Amino acid sequence: MEIPAINLKAIVLAHWLLTVWGSMVWLPPSYSWGNFSVLAVGVWAIAQRDSVDAVLMFLMGMAVTILTDVIHFGIFYPMMEFAGERRFTAGMAILNLLLKPISCFFVYQMYRERGGDYNVNFGFPSVSRNRDAYQSIDQQDESSSPTNPFNQAQDSKPGVRTY
Repeated sequence: MEIPAINLKAIVLAHWLLTVWGSMVWLPPSYSWGNFSVLAVGVWAIAQRDSVDAVLMFLMGMAVTILTDVIHFGIFYPMMEFAGERRFTAGMAILNLLLKPISCFFVYQMYRERGGDYNVNFGFPSVSRNRDAYQSIDQQDESSSPTNPFNQAQDSKPGVRTY
């Protein structure tokens, strides 16, 4: 099953519209600042079509705003009944939050298409999958022979190893 290609412009436009509608009445300015800042990085990713960094920063920003949106809703979602415009803005903000993981999936696919690698290096030693340095055990070195399997010099003393 092939993943459908979603345009980055459509993702940014949809989230911009939902953020505008979601921040009209009851959410604090930090909700708007956080989401519009990430959308500005999305515009940067649109403008530089070959930039892996722009798409990665947009992806990470979307992931962070998922967490911050949940915190905003947990703190500022009132327990009282909503009037018409508050119900609309709450619905649009919640719809924006629900669409973000799907958008992150498509942005991750764009990141991979632009040549991004999914390996993240935090500076810790890790096991590499590069098998170029390995030597096959089926092939023997030309310097070793069946009569001298450990590559020791013939005239050396038996207790002294030469390396």
